[in-house]
Amino acid sequence: MALEVGIVGLPNVGKSTIFNALTAAGALAANYPFATIEPNVGVVAVPDGRLKIINQFQETEKIVPASLRVVDIAGIVRGASTGEGLGNKFLSHIREVDAILHVVRCFAGTDIIHVEGTVDPIRDIDTIDTELALADLETVGSSLDKSERLARSGDKEAVGRAAVLRRCKEVLDQAKPVRSLELDAEEKKILKPLGLITAKKVLYVANVDEADVHGKGPLVESVRQRAAAEKGAVVPVCGKLESELAELAEADRAEMLAAMDLTEPALATLAREAYRMLGLQSFFTSGPKEIRAWTIPIGATAPQAAGAIHTDFERGFIRAEVYTLADLQQFKNEPAIKAAGKMRAEGKSYIMRDGDIVHFLFNV
Repeated sequence: MALEVGIVGLPNVGKSTIFNALTAAGALAANYPFATIEPNVGVVAVPDGRLKIINQFQETEKIVPASLRVVDIAGIVRGASTGEGLGNKFLSHIREVDAILHVVRCFAGTDIIHVEGTVDPIRDIDTIDTELALADLETVGSSLDKSERLARSGDKEAVGRAAVLRRCKEVLDQAKPVRSLELDAEEKKILKPLGLITAKKVLYVANVDEADVHGKGPLVESVRQRAAAEKGAVVPVCGKLESELAELAEADRAEMLAAMDLTEPALATLAREAYRMLGLQSFFTSGPKEIRAWTIPIGATAPQAAGAIHTDFERGFIRAEVYTLADLQQFKNEPAIKAAGKMRAEGKSYIMRDGDIVHFLFNV
């Protein structure tokens, strides 16, 4: 699944610093081809300690974690929706991502001048939200006009579409995001082709300084309260520190983290939170060639999971042989797991669980 998250924020909040650190953090997982695919697109691993545990019992040539594509979207300025700054250029990029990482400056200091002159994370969030709401309002407005014209001619589909678009327009007129609406599956399906930016889930990234790496300060707290009101989440990240960590060897990185009272880079937490926000989970395949984490939506069936490896696996699915990490830790190897009756044979209706270790049997 090539899912993408887009990093947005005002200029000079540390957005590109965090993007560069994310895409440079290659030592987070062995043998992973971290890369910046295009000037503003990178691949980021989702750190998962379970891969190393599997590796304790299965020798392998390489370990491949799950991954996300991250898009660094041009800094949004006040008036962007009407063409200020790069204007509409950012809109085409942001409409295509699956979710948004909104970087907010939560550190003082005069070295980096804030575009608004002062540091105020809530004002900054409001600025971005307003621009995105205005952009969506334009999209919704033109679609609503068309739907209402068709509705008057008795088109039932257009009547339903106009009703949900009117609801969107009401919240956008108040500069509130479309995601604040309670929408059912059918309404979401109607809106999907529009690529509404404010309908996407948002994870706030509070860019802090080295004195507040745990994000306990009042600036981060204000963002936390805002996120809680939106049923969202916040990850504090010190962009400067993460940039330095990404360039260190593993032993030196561990030493620096310990000195800062951190157990892992904040970017590891950020990648996992983004993964969770998208409603994703991992299952594992394990063998001498590779141990790999595969990405599937929560609720996926065994044939759908097989299809994540290859479409032929889904088409010719016979059954899945499944065991757990706990089984592996207890019995040490697959023959012993089978002998203990812990290797489960699951059919087409099986709903995958996070962390399942699987072999698929298929016939094409």
